[in-house]
Amino acid sequence: MQQLDLVIYNETGLHARPAKTLVNLAKTFESDIKIQHGAKKVNAKSMIKVLTLGVKKEGRITVEIDGADELAASVAIEEAVVSGLGETVNHPSSNGHSEAAASETPSNGHAKPELKANELQGVAASPGLACGPVVRWTESEFDIPTDHQGEAAELEAFNDAVVKTQAQLEALVVKVTKDLSAEEAEIFEAHLEILGDPELQNTVKEQIKAGKNGAQSWHAACEEQATALSQVGDELLAARAADVRDLSGRLLSHLLNQPQNSRVLHQPSIILARDLSPSDTASLNKNMVLGFVTSEGGPNAHSAIIARAMGIPAIVSLGEGLDSIGDDATIVVNGTNGRVEINPSAESLAIVKAEQAKIAEKQAAMLAMAQDFAKTKDGVRIEVFGNGGSAADSELCKQNGAEGIGLLRTEFLFLGKEEEPTEAEQFETYSKILEVMGDRPVVFRTLDIGGDKPVPYITVPNEENPFLGERGVRLMVNHYPEMLRTQLKALLRAYKESGASKMAIMFPMVGQLYEWHSARQHFNDVAKELGVDTKGIELGIMIEVPSAALNAPAFAAEVDFFSIGTNDLTQYTLAIDRQHPTLAGKADGLEPAVLHLIKLTAEAAHEAGKWVGVCGELAADPAATKILIGLGIDELSVNNNAIPALKDRIRQCTKTECEAVAQKALRLRSAADVRALT
Repeated sequence: MQQLDLVIYNETGLHARPAKTLVNLAKTFESDIKIQHGAKKVNAKSMIKVLTLGVKKEGRITVEIDGADELAASVAIEEAVVSGLGETVNHPSSNGHSEAAASETPSNGHAKPELKANELQGVAASPGLACGPVVRWTESEFDIPTDHQGEAAELEAFNDAVVKTQAQLEALVVKVTKDLSAEEAEIFEAHLEILGDPELQNTVKEQIKAGKNGAQSWHAACEEQATALSQVGDELLAARAADVRDLSGRLLSHLLNQPQNSRVLHQPSIILARDLSPSDTASLNKNMVLGFVTSEGGPNAHSAIIARAMGIPAIVSLGEGLDSIGDDATIVVNGTNGRVEINPSAESLAIVKAEQAKIAEKQAAMLAMAQDFAKTKDGVRIEVFGNGGSAADSELCKQNGAEGIGLLRTEFLFLGKEEEPTEAEQFETYSKILEVMGDRPVVFRTLDIGGDKPVPYITVPNEENPFLGERGVRLMVNHYPEMLRTQLKALLRAYKESGASKMAIMFPMVGQLYEWHSARQHFNDVAKELGVDTKGIELGIMIEVPSAALNAPAFAAEVDFFSIGTNDLTQYTLAIDRQHPTLAGKADGLEPAVLHLIKLTAEAAHEAGKWVGVCGELAADPAATKILIGLGIDELSVNNNAIPALKDRIRQCTKTECEAVAQKALRLRSAADVRALT
């Protein structure tokens, strides 16, 4: 048996994200792995059990590993914990400060003004100001039966509910990734981890065998774990109880065929609730929800994290004060200082409205200019396109000033479904997108599946290194050519029948010329079969693999354009899996090695008279704007809400300045040095 004595230096301890990373790592080994903190010892392969340890920053844990691969497991786990389990950590030896020392740092001396008679103090959870009428939300309640249909029937019903819940969560991960970001989507990936928790599943099945029905067993098991998390004595970990209860309600709705409460707001309002689940928060309509106030919860709860990502002002932990707010009240929510003002005076209302106006004025100014082309101060135009996955996304991009769609992720039409979408379904979706964008170009990426995007009806070969295997165009050409041809038919029909003047198709994960040739041949065959004139269609490739960037001159002679996917290009250049437990934080697209590949790609494209864009996350990174322009990028493609600010940044610089910054960046030694430039 191997034993490790380790210290957790993560800023917020062993909370959801690092716990998920540790649990997933433990699951890759056959050995029995236990983690002890204080007097409590738990299964390291159980997400909930690891969370209930309540390990805070600088907390000590003992890891016991017993089994055939115990040595390899001990090396991997020690490295992962020391490296931060996917988060950046500061060890005492590196900065000379401990948590205790940090806590003794004096405050800035600015005390909050005293509360007015009509004010309540809560905890600031999401910054911003909101003012409006209140609406109380009640929690979903389930009528849990007590009868038992027999062990076999109960187990079958429970397993079926698990499958439906898993599919729903996977679809939600896709939606949140698209609407917010991958970081917020990790919240629901953690829900998936809890759903598949072996100890939780076993507890439910044991209770079913003991005579309880599935609903009783699941509800009781989840409440037991939620209560345990609430009693850990750590605010951050206690907030995870809401995640367990959220998941509990989601599965119960499937198991009992009882829909969860659907809430409809008839006017823009501020929500009052005991607490909001992560699912509730992610489903909020930003046009109708001005803000929310809860009596419970904390600033590190997942609902608060989602609210911040959505830009919704929020206050939590108001306590009994929530009940003192009348149902017909108008309130001011200050998500920055945590204060609620009930039925504000005319003077207070005027101050709030003035501050809101100032914020809105800045946003409106950027939005007003967003429909104009983005040109640098010395007159160089940089095209700003949007990223999306649907007609609705495309409409939002256009409203925010997108000059086209630079990355239409067609996989969103395929993910979260049990069956492949038909040609007719795809045709309808693609036609709507082209119709929305009118004379603005749309770049459709063909189905990008494999690696981190599993689909039930696509069997991806079992590979030790799936990110280095058959994904993207490789998977389609090698195993699902008919699926690729069906998609190309739908795209070409949509182009032909919509009367669109511009359309582009790009193939993902092309690393070698033969892969491009194979994909292009399928396109040519389908175009010939349909009799479509393809003169207005551009064909390009994603530059995601270093070999494609290094061989860009050869590709540039044959393709119409390049679109650089900086997420994968960074991953493959640095040989760092973006989800790696210890290295993910080091995968920075501003690493000079990645910038050199971007430069090579841009130079090859321009030499051949072709255009080159960037559609990865780096395109929206404020620190990267000048550098990408200076490297010769012609088009930047970002999520809709980032478009106005990106155009504003472009207008604040000159091309000459950008080229100088880019040249400096190429000579630096690390991403940190590059970021210090801007």
